[in-house]
Amino acid sequence: MITVDLPSSVPEPAEPPVLSRHWDDEQSWTLPNYLRRNGYQGLKAALRMRPDEVIELVKTSGLRGRGGAGFPVGTKWSFIPQDTPAPHYLVVNADESEPGTCKDMPLMLASPHMLIEGIAIAAYAIRARHAFVYVRGEVASVVRRLRAAVAEAYDAGLLGRQVLGSGLDLELVIHAGAGAYICGEETALLDSLEGRRGQPRLRPPFPATAGLYASPTVVNNVESIASVPAILRNGTDWFRSMGTERSPGFTLYSLSGHVARPGQYEAPLGVTLRELLERAGGIRAGHTLKFWTPGGSSTPMFTAEHLDVPLDYEGVGEAGSMLGTKALQIFDDTVCVVRAVTRWTEFYAHESCGKCTPCREGTYWLVQMMRRLESGDASEADLTTLVDITESIVGKAFCALGDAAGAPIMSSLEYFRDEYLAHFPGGCPFDPARATAFADGGPR
Repeated sequence: MITVDLPSSVPEPAEPPVLSRHWDDEQSWTLPNYLRRNGYQGLKAALRMRPDEVIELVKTSGLRGRGGAGFPVGTKWSFIPQDTPAPHYLVVNADESEPGTCKDMPLMLASPHMLIEGIAIAAYAIRARHAFVYVRGEVASVVRRLRAAVAEAYDAGLLGRQVLGSGLDLELVIHAGAGAYICGEETALLDSLEGRRGQPRLRPPFPATAGLYASPTVVNNVESIASVPAILRNGTDWFRSMGTERSPGFTLYSLSGHVARPGQYEAPLGVTLRELLERAGGIRAGHTLKFWTPGGSSTPMFTAEHLDVPLDYEGVGEAGSMLGTKALQIFDDTVCVVRAVTRWTEFYAHESCGKCTPCREGTYWLVQMMRRLESGDASEADLTTLVDITESIVGKAFCALGDAAGAPIMSSLEYFRDEYLAHFPGGCPFDPARATAFADGGPR
C-alpha cells in the first residue's frame, strides 16, 4: 500500500460548477489530479467527527437525493438502526436508464474519485464496512474507469483497512448490472445485486432495516453521494448559499433534444428552463419550443408556458410535474406529441418486469392504443379508453414504473388533446404525405 499525504484544502467559490468544475482538466479522472483539487479533504474532515455528527451535518445541509424522489440524504442515513448485530451496507445506484438522463455517467467518467470519496464518507457515517456501486452494464467504459480509480484508492490507503490511518475499514465493489431499466428501482437493484432476477420487493420492510442480504442498507444515487465531499469541505452554510430554502445546493441538469448545445449544465436548484436555454444556445434555429420534460420521460410534460417554473422540487411539483432526474428533453414544433408518447410507452412496456398484473398487462394495452391513435385508426372514444387503461395502472402497480408509463400519456392529453384528435381519420398530421394543417402553427 502506498500512503498519500493530502495537501491543504483551499477555499472554494460558493457557486456552481462544483461537481463539474474540473471535468475539462487533463486526465481529470486520476487520483493525483483529484488530490490537487481538494480531493479527499472531505473524508479527512469526516474522520475527525463522530459518525452521528456526519449524519447530522448532511441533514443540516438540506442535501436531497438527486436520483428522482428528492428524499433528504441525511435523513435516509439516520434510518439505519444501530442496535443490530447485522452488518450495514452502502449501495450506490448507478443504473442510469431513464430516457433523457445522462448526468451520472459523465460524472463517473470525469471524476470517479469524487464518488469514491463520497462513498467513504457515507460508509463511515452509517457504519458500513462494505459498499457497492451498481453500474448499468452497457457502459463498459464507465465500469473500467471506476475500477481503475478504486484500484488507485486502495493503493493510496483511501480504501481497505484503516483508511487514512483511522478506524474505518471499507471494501468497495464495482458491480456491472445486466441491462434492465427496472433495476434502477432500489429494491429490484438489491435483488439483482444478490444474484436474483431484478424485481421490486414488497415494502415494508424497507432497505434501511432489511436491504442487501436482509441487512440494514442505504441506497443512494451517484450524484447524491458525489455531492457529499464538498459539503464536508466547505460546510452547510456554503452549501445552503446556493439553490432555494427547501431545495438547497447545486445539481446537474441534462439538456437533450432540439437545443443548439445539448449537454450537462450545472446550476443552483431553482434555475428555470429559460435560463438554461440561454446557456445552451436556445432552441435550434427556425423553430420554437413545443413541449419538454423536467425530469425524464417518467415525469408529466411541460409546455412553453412553463419556461419560468423554478426547477427545484417544490416549484416543479406545484406546477404539476416532478423534478425527477432533471433530464430536460426539449422538443420543438416539428415533433408529433402522439408519436413521442407512443415511443415512451413502448419503452415502459418493454421494460416492465412482469411481476404485477396492472403493469404487465396495462402497459401492453397502452402500446396497442397509442399505436392505433398514432396511425389514425381510432376515434375520440378511444381516448376515453386510453384514460381508463392508464388509470387502472397509475397508483396500482407494484412499483413506480406503472406511474411512469402513465405520466406522459395523461399530461399530453391535458395539453395536446387537439393534436390527438387531429390524427383521425387519416393518421399523423406531421406526416409529410398529409398536406393538412391543424391548430395554430401546425404543419402546412
